[in-house]
Amino acid sequence: MEKRPDVSEPQSPGTTYREPGGVQALTRGLSLLKYLCDAGGSMRVSEVAAAARLSVPTTHRLLRTLLLSGFVRQLPSRGYSLGPSLIPLGEMANQMLGVWARPILARIVEATDETANLALLASDEVVYVAQVPSRHSVRMFTEVGKRVLPHCTGVGKAILAQLPEPDVLQILRRTGMPAETPRTKTDPSELLDELREIRRRGYAVDNGEQEVGVRCIAVPVNGAPIKAAVSVSGPALRLQEAETERIAHVMQDLVPEIAAGFYASIYAESTDV
Repeated sequence: MEKRPDVSEPQSPGTTYREPGGVQALTRGLSLLKYLCDAGGSMRVSEVAAAARLSVPTTHRLLRTLLLSGFVRQLPSRGYSLGPSLIPLGEMANQMLGVWARPILARIVEATDETANLALLASDEVVYVAQVPSRHSVRMFTEVGKRVLPHCTGVGKAILAQLPEPDVLQILRRTGMPAETPRTKTDPSELLDELREIRRRGYAVDNGEQEVGVRCIAVPVNGAPIKAAVSVSGPALRLQEAETERIAHVMQDLVPEIAAGFYASIYAESTDV
């Protein structure tokens, strides 16, 4: 079995890991897109090469190929950013995520009687990609496709807790930490302390930090190919603190199923004749 190299060990240029059975050039090209996304959307060639552990000439050839297809575009600064051809792909991917995620979210709603959401990290923001509303007449109306900053939301903090702290600080430097409500944390050190607690207990709470009177409980979707979180949200008067652990456990029990859903189409296609 091919062994994935330890990322803490220095690698010579051109020694990127290749999945068994994969096409190396395709794997490398797709990895470059992910590095651009993780860096906030744009990087210099030398930065991409360093992240991918490839030589600059090899990285440049891959980027030029992606440029010809519109998956990246070249900036006046000679750097590269994500390109327009990714937009329809992302929109369709979000739609398909909603198709398989909604039945699982419906089970969360059935168990908690509150609105359930699935959200992903997209560049430096969190985007809601699927939702099943509660049956209450007064409920949360966070719409699918909405983007929010991660520091003040339950799903955002559950996602940030999955990242190394230096990466969290880079995101916070790019986005800032604006106060959405009087409860919003605006000190990076204070947020890092909370993220450590989230990792320890396994769930995040937004107690009116993004919207006054709204409470949200979120858990990370570990094992997914992209940083994701699932949440339950509702009016603070109805979503009581005493219910926090029970609701978190409901979502945690379904996290493996949600994570597996990201790969389901891969397995289905591999058996298609």
